[in-house]
Amino acid sequence: MKVTAAQIALQAGVSATTVDRVLNDRHGVHPRTREIVLQAAMQLGYFAPIQEFGLQTRQIDFVLPAGTNSFIRSLRRCLIEESKLCEDCKFTFHQIDGFDPARLSQKLFSLRGQTNAVGVVALDHPEVCEAINILTLSGIHVCTLISDIHSGTRAAYVGIENRAAGRLAGQIIGKFLPRGTSHRIALFAGSLLYRGHEEREMGFRSILKEEYPGMSITSIMEVNDDRDQAYSKAMKLLSSEPVSAIYSIGSGNQGIARALYELGLSNEVVFVAHDLTDATRTMLVDRTLDAVIDQDTGAQAREAVKRLVSLTNGLREDQAPPPLQLVFRENLPFHEA
Repeated sequence: MKVTAAQIALQAGVSATTVDRVLNDRHGVHPRTREIVLQAAMQLGYFAPIQEFGLQTRQIDFVLPAGTNSFIRSLRRCLIEESKLCEDCKFTFHQIDGFDPARLSQKLFSLRGQTNAVGVVALDHPEVCEAINILTLSGIHVCTLISDIHSGTRAAYVGIENRAAGRLAGQIIGKFLPRGTSHRIALFAGSLLYRGHEEREMGFRSILKEEYPGMSITSIMEVNDDRDQAYSKAMKLLSSEPVSAIYSIGSGNQGIARALYELGLSNEVVFVAHDLTDATRTMLVDRTLDAVIDQDTGAQAREAVKRLVSLTNGLREDQAPPPLQLVFRENLPFHEA
């Protein structure tokens, strides 16, 4: 006999209307209430086991941010290439506004009963963490990519030590700038809802406090990894106050570079960013960028696919974070087509 909304409501101690909202992924329900309803539904057998959804072939889904982020585009290309090497799994790729917790959590909820494992670039936000908890409770393995979350239920994280990356950025800028004088540093982040971006900022601040007391952070701006937003905010900042260096925590580097060029500051302001892409390569060559902290997109894509496939096989493997590679104009690696 099919489990009804009324039975779930009775089990969860909520109204049938609330149950309807939760089961149909509608807004207006507190995350904790949503979890209680979904747990009640699972206890009553409302959700069929994954095998009953016709998933004889293992299904793996990736949920990635949309937008102009060159690094994410590169990651997506590498994930697609790696997925082609796994013949006994089916892979589906989803793109969604990465800075909207409600949309991201709704997309994750929609994968219940439809997949065996999910790789996601996740915001560290209560709604998203709750969605990941629910997927895990329903037997779906979740692996966070590039940026981790505080939820302890995700099965794995594939990415760098972001706090260490932030400290490295601070060390580089500290070595570039002359000592004995004060310096104002501007930080540009995609979104501090990304735990990885928050950790990079924390690492950067910590090394400045420890080793470079003459350097201070004048501002930190969130640009949603969008080059146009980065350009607009960089133009406004650089036109109004002196800045000795810029640390770009996320993407949007082309917008920052454009502002530096138009204001004649390309050779005056120390500029450090993350991830070696076609755009950042060009900026290193023309000296707009001084250094790039790279994390090897291809290696992380391989690791992500490997971990998710292993999880669907019931295997959990320990993994050391990938090393950080510091790239300058003089040591640019060979550019693979």
